[in-house]
Amino acid sequence: MAKSSSDPRDEVNAPLAHGALNLPLVTIDDYNNELRDKNGFIGDNANKKTFQQKLDDWRKRIRKVGDDPIGKTATAKLSKKKIDAFLKGDDMEAAALVMGAVEDFAQDFADVIGKFLKDKRWAKTERIVVGGGFRQSRFGELAIARTMVILKAAGVDVEVVPIVHHPDEAGLIGAVHLMPRWMFKGHEAILAVDIGGTNVRAGVVKFGKDDMPNFADASVWDSAIWRHADDEPSRTATIEKLAAMLRDLIGKAEKANLKPAPIIGIACPGIIKADGSIERGGQNLPGGNWESDSFNLPAALMKAIPEIGEHGTFVMMHNDAVVQGLSQIPFMNDVSRWAVLTIGTGLGNAHFTNREGTKPR
Repeated sequence: MAKSSSDPRDEVNAPLAHGALNLPLVTIDDYNNELRDKNGFIGDNANKKTFQQKLDDWRKRIRKVGDDPIGKTATAKLSKKKIDAFLKGDDMEAAALVMGAVEDFAQDFADVIGKFLKDKRWAKTERIVVGGGFRQSRFGELAIARTMVILKAAGVDVEVVPIVHHPDEAGLIGAVHLMPRWMFKGHEAILAVDIGGTNVRAGVVKFGKDDMPNFADASVWDSAIWRHADDEPSRTATIEKLAAMLRDLIGKAEKANLKPAPIIGIACPGIIKADGSIERGGQNLPGGNWESDSFNLPAALMKAIPEIGEHGTFVMMHNDAVVQGLSQIPFMNDVSRWAVLTIGTGLGNAHFTNREGTKPR
């Protein structure tokens, strides 16, 4: 099996490091796990494309004996909203067709989860939260619930639940857990970035009330999204655009008398090394060559935005599934070992163990 994250013996033993395995409230047991079976990466059996294939298969079978209740629109062009409309609508045949795809996907997803749970780093997992764009739909929520039922019926005692925050916001909110709380003293928010293979999101994350444990009421105050897949920019142009988005958000925050800390948290695909470079997994990022030895995203962003307010900019970066999972920390006080799976273009993954003393004070 391919190496899934940096060996703990190679980890920089410091409180602040990009891609760190020891964070203020959790230890990261595993992330970006590239688990394989005889057919390849097991994550390929549970992603956005997998569900589309299940739905398309059902439609093809129906067309052999009659009309397709979904119509002529290609499955790949059906939005989540449209599929949800079929599920909730009056056409029971169309709803049943979608449910068939949900059932087939859930069976495969349960199988994928079962294989993750056999990995020793995932031993004794009590809860798995599911994020990514797939979760933000009714059919996605049904598939998640059905997956848990299938697992429990097979004797696997693990909760499988949707992530609490909207997945787009979870990838930003989780950034507050990359650094110790004392770094935010005197400030009300931080800047956060979520870079993916299709979109770049940037936002201002408010910490919420000081007396709320573990940033339980942190929220996205304002955000911007850029669908870079439509523009096919170079890597340099991507950094320039991202910097412009962040400068605009800084200006809005200052105008609203909101005090952002001079900190930017970044969520990015792949295995993140302690120096902020990407070891591997960044092949789908805009412009390519993000894994080059001569490129460092945190350094590039600090150069583009050297100061926030009156202080020098500090940047901290981690894997995108890790960051999305970190947004769940306030809701994980009743378990010790838990994980996140993000269903999108691929299947992101990370496993956590709560550190001692992380229960609400």
